[in-house]
Amino acid sequence: MIIRFADLGDLPRIIEIYNQAVLSGRSTADLTPIRMEERLDWFSEHTPKKYPIFVAMVGTVIGGWCSLSPYRPGRMALRFTAEISCYIDQAFHRQGIATALINQAMIECPTLKIKTIFGILLECNTASIGLMQKLDFELWGRLPRVADFKGEEWDHLYFGKRVWDLE
Repeated sequence: MIIRFADLGDLPRIIEIYNQAVLSGRSTADLTPIRMEERLDWFSEHTPKKYPIFVAMVGTVIGGWCSLSPYRPGRMALRFTAEISCYIDQAFHRQGIATALINQAMIECPTLKIKTIFGILLECNTASIGLMQKLDFELWGRLPRVADFKGEEWDHLYFGKRVWDLE
């Protein structure tokens, strides 16, 4: 497996993997698949120098991706904090790809001047909760019953980790 920064040519595959999560109904709060046009601005806001998107290459195929995104953009007191998101193609689950991607993102944080990262998960996403716990993220917050999937309500959980301190 090789982890590298994403380029625009990777966007169709990133969307394909994300839409698998949408259709699974338990990995994201989006209820309908997204289209390329809807992600172009999002992609352009992520650069290797500040808020990168990483892809994991398994042979010649992208097996998963991970992004760091600004938290509350424009609020300068929060400039050292980022949200982390990670999605793995269903054919590549349980092969260590998510762990490798998140570890790579954490390694890059000092260069990116990101001190704190957090992930927002649905409480029904037990695999991702287990991953966060394995990587020493802590449960920092819970928004009770805010996600509604056709009448089935789930909490939104915030898992965070301090990854770097200024010297």
